[in-house]
Amino acid sequence: MTQAEPDKRSLEYVSRSGLAGGLAGCAAKTVVGPLDRVKILFQASNPQFARYTGSWFGLATALTEIHREEGIRGLFRGHSATLLRIFPYAGIKFLAYEQFRAALIQGRQQETPWRRLLSGSLAGITSVFFTYPLEVIRVRLAFETKKGMRSSFSSICRQIHNERPLAPQALSPSGAPPAGLSSYATTTIEKVTPRSGLGNFYRGFSPTLLGMLPYAGMSFLTHDTAGDLLRHPAIARYTTLAARTRTDRPAPLTSWAELVAGGSAGLVSQTASYPFEVIRRRMQVGGAVGDRHHLRIPETTKAIWAEKGLRGFFVGLTIGYVKVVPMVATSFLVYERAKLWLGI
Repeated sequence: MTQAEPDKRSLEYVSRSGLAGGLAGCAAKTVVGPLDRVKILFQASNPQFARYTGSWFGLATALTEIHREEGIRGLFRGHSATLLRIFPYAGIKFLAYEQFRAALIQGRQQETPWRRLLSGSLAGITSVFFTYPLEVIRVRLAFETKKGMRSSFSSICRQIHNERPLAPQALSPSGAPPAGLSSYATTTIEKVTPRSGLGNFYRGFSPTLLGMLPYAGMSFLTHDTAGDLLRHPAIARYTTLAARTRTDRPAPLTSWAELVAGGSAGLVSQTASYPFEVIRRRMQVGGAVGDRHHLRIPETTKAIWAEKGLRGFFVGLTIGYVKVVPMVATSFLVYERAKLWLGI
């Protein structure tokens, strides 16, 4: 028996789609928790783990060292903050996508790649705006590796809130910038000094927005496009479920087909957005390393290029691929199944 199309603007639909998205995000992040920890350490150039970057052996060695030093809990360090952030983030992202998609795509004739891309990008921007401070806290927790510097959630919050860049007068005893620091960079430091401690929780927000446009947009676009291909009449009997409970949506994919669609979405979106993610990570941990200079996107980009060239923007991408395929695949599978369970 088929069901009529629900009102996607109703409180019931919004709450259920948000719940489905939140559960999907938590399941996906738990699956790849240890890889996420190592990826953050690689991206942010943690001194203790920088020597392991760039190889599969390095990934395995880093995981082994973390396990030896900190145990199983070390592999999931920062995971509680991850779940605290990911539930509202994924919930808002998926429900926002449903809402933007309903507004921009009101019929099969409007089912175009550009509208799908725009719907996904707007959904990603909406979700990251509301949950970004929790992401900064999570990254800082995951960045810590020494036993003596393990911080609690509340202490990390206080530390981030109270951080201030060094004043120009403190850059050297003479008050002049040290060798190698241009006047432009000095001016930049002054401009980005937070007027309020709350601004520190949005450090790296600009590259996040830039990265979210291709990431969320390409993720939803690739998933929906892959779903269309997998529902082709020639293979539909192998890739779709026999039972169809709704007349307004395509037949649900089988578990393996949904995993293929989701994994493809993760692979494409990760490639498109990874350089922005590296820049964001470096900006987020800027107050925890070095001389606490909080630089903007151009300065961070120049620093990464000066250190490792083009490769610097793709450090940890191998881990990213290993992580993102099961993560996004799990996310879309759990979300689509949760929608069926919740009757939406």
